[in-house]
Amino acid sequence: MGATTQRRPVIRLRANAEPQENQPPLFRHDRPDVLAVEEPLEIRVDGEQFSVTMRSPGDDFDLVAGFLVSEGMVFEHDHLVAMRYCSGLDADGHQTYNVIDAVIRADVPRPEHATARQVYTTSSCGLCGAASIEAVTRASQHAIRPPRRTVSYDLLARLPDLLREGQAAFDRTGGVHAAGLFTADGELLCLREDVGRHNAVDKVVGWALREGRLPLDDTVLQVSGRASFELVQKASMAGIPMLAAVSAPSSLAVDLAQTSGLTLVGFSRGTGMNVYAHPERISGLPPKR
Repeated sequence: MGATTQRRPVIRLRANAEPQENQPPLFRHDRPDVLAVEEPLEIRVDGEQFSVTMRSPGDDFDLVAGFLVSEGMVFEHDHLVAMRYCSGLDADGHQTYNVIDAVIRADVPRPEHATARQVYTTSSCGLCGAASIEAVTRASQHAIRPPRRTVSYDLLARLPDLLREGQAAFDRTGGVHAAGLFTADGELLCLREDVGRHNAVDKVVGWALREGRLPLDDTVLQVSGRASFELVQKASMAGIPMLAAVSAPSSLAVDLAQTSGLTLVGFSRGTGMNVYAHPERISGLPPKR
């Protein structure tokens, strides 16, 4: 398996806050630094190339499974028959672990957009190359259900810190996103990190598919970055009823959250947050004034 971090030489420059006589205004330190690895992953479905995405190596089978859920290719545990690394060698003849072939059960119907998805996907965009906006807003097989349980405001406010406590790769590199799946009681079910925020979510969803947990009723997906349309779409495809982000959502993300029934929270930091859609899943809110 490929390494998730690598060391590179770096020149670290820091200004002297209180320069004095015989002291330089700028300090220089030459040293190695730890960086998050970013490598391509070619995803094949039944032997045919389906997509190429840039990702952090690790939890690759979860990534592929979650990606196929978000694409509407699979939505139940037994739809995905097998996954395996294919031959992919570097210049020195070593296995790169950068090609995965997923085998889908023969009787699972393929969505109409499947043949139009053969594109390159960067680590910052999970939906680049989708044939149309209609294909992106495809219906989920796991419709978000009306709330059976609520999540307290106090717990929701603590989730960013609980997520941060589990971000081992971020501690080493400062350069990866994280997604964490929590129960309504605050139990961490799964945490994944990746250079791409959409990849981190796919890895969580893929874990849930492989564990036979879909749909993910009564859970909260906490993410370390912003709440883009693609993250709301991925959450809704997995039946996740609540998405909370430490940064802002986009207008299209709010629109999709409203129509899909998903509770969307942004700017969740410390003791403050903004609720953009379906606040009925959050308990402990003051009455409207």
